[in-house]
Amino acid sequence: MVRFLTLRFALIVVTLLVVSVVIFAVSEALPSDAAERLMGQYATEQNVKHLREELGLDRSAPERYGKWIWGAVRGDLGTSLIQRQPITGIVGHRLLPSIYLAVAALLIAVPSAVLVGIWAGVRPNSKGDRAVSLIGMVGISLPEFVTGLFLTIIVALKLGWLPTTSAIPRGETPLTKPEILILPTLTLTIALFAYIMRMTRASVIETMDSHYVRSATLKGLSRKRVIFRHAVPNAMLPTITVVATTVGWLLGGLIIVENVFAYPGLGQLLLNSIQTRDGPLLQACALLIAVAYTFSNLFADISYRILDPRIRLT
Repeated sequence: MVRFLTLRFALIVVTLLVVSVVIFAVSEALPSDAAERLMGQYATEQNVKHLREELGLDRSAPERYGKWIWGAVRGDLGTSLIQRQPITGIVGHRLLPSIYLAVAALLIAVPSAVLVGIWAGVRPNSKGDRAVSLIGMVGISLPEFVTGLFLTIIVALKLGWLPTTSAIPRGETPLTKPEILILPTLTLTIALFAYIMRMTRASVIETMDSHYVRSATLKGLSRKRVIFRHAVPNAMLPTITVVATTVGWLLGGLIIVENVFAYPGLGQLLLNSIQTRDGPLLQACALLIAVAYTFSNLFADISYRILDPRIRLT
């Protein structure tokens, strides 16, 4: 395990280094820059040039990349070009609401999707299985912004049960006003549920048709023991991969959902940084998402070993 973790952490470092180069290159490719945006359309070239020197935008790309990545390694994400504040504080203020939203969606979607997927998988081609499969197909087909707008129209506007936006009032948090979390959480849950449920169902059906499950049945073991002792642990291996990859998808989905509901999280901050051409802030947000994605995949690999000791950690 120690050797495995050492190799994986080394791979994570290399992966994040490559990703950081891509992120920096993409942010550099954005049209115009923060200096032009701050000075406005009537600014003179001399004023824009002076501000670029003040912000450090006149330095070469390799020099700015080296300064940025070295600061990120030390926990210093730099200063926002637009807000003129430390990015660590800005991101920290937005990260916690996103964590609340992501955790709420995962806690609801993953257990329910796995249970429903197992239930449908042990009853292939039954009426219940067909109904669940249809629901899953609809959930996957609908983009998050369509689901979010539909829920807003029905639940918020027509029924008036919940607020139409999830903006957090000053002095409040998602924990003190949990109603603002319901619609964005439900939007993310629908997509997550459909994806994980379909994968679990397919994996259970395949596992139930395997030789070792048939052998366990012929030995006289109860159906409940065959399902939960022999079939489910092996069927969960592909599902773990799906759950791990959905963490990366979830962080990307937050960008859409947070902007649909005006929820002040990391996703909305990332989009705002693109719109304002705030390169350092964009780089910090994107790098955090990459870090979360790589570590979720590490969690999946470790879970593989726990569920199936036959798998070698190499």
